[in-house]
Amino acid sequence: MRAIDAALDRGAPVLVEFLNSNVSNLAEESQALSEALNAGIVLNDGFGADLASKLLYGRFFPENLNGTDFVPWFLAETDHRFRIYLVGAEGDVAARALETLRQAAPQHTYLGARDGFFSVDEQAGVAAAVRATGADLVLVGMGTPNQEIWAHTHLMTMGGPSVFCVGGLFDFLAEHKPRAYQWVRQLRSEWLFRLMVEPRRLWRRYLLGNLVFMARLFRARFSSR
Repeated sequence: MRAIDAALDRGAPVLVEFLNSNVSNLAEESQALSEALNAGIVLNDGFGADLASKLLYGRFFPENLNGTDFVPWFLAETDHRFRIYLVGAEGDVAARALETLRQAAPQHTYLGARDGFFSVDEQAGVAAAVRATGADLVLVGMGTPNQEIWAHTHLMTMGGPSVFCVGGLFDFLAEHKPRAYQWVRQLRSEWLFRLMVEPRRLWRRYLLGNLVFMARLFRARFSSR
């Protein structure tokens, strides 16, 4: 929180993103995503990032900073006061998530929300409409790599808003999708819970993706020697 607040104090827009195993895999294949990550403050999300830190740098992260937990906590605790707009999810999910955030962190001004489904041709127009609201913080929950690339390309302009890329946060805040039990999260197994809830959508990401990530990690570990 102090690092993000300090960056905000410098006056330029700040891009906050989260790196887990899946995002790491996608970034290796996408130069646009890699550039977006390099342009932001990247926080560690999940056991894969933690294991990579241990194997490559000799220590685990002190805390798991997944966006679902970190972003509401940050908004409740930061000394900054934001004008916030939400973009993402489907239907009225983002609008419902906004009301949950309004109750959890009422010191901010909540300007509105819209869904995250728009075409490539509409990207610039949507970004211009979001900037026109006067928001100084936009929470974008469109999934990786769409959210990071769109935020970096269209929202992070001179004088534009800061952006947090929040993944599936809106679905959880609006109770559109269930969150794993606390004891499952403590065991660092939330990915397994999500796989059980949405196997058709997530099997490739978690089953194949985790194998790809581990192969990349061990290659990096031994090449670093």
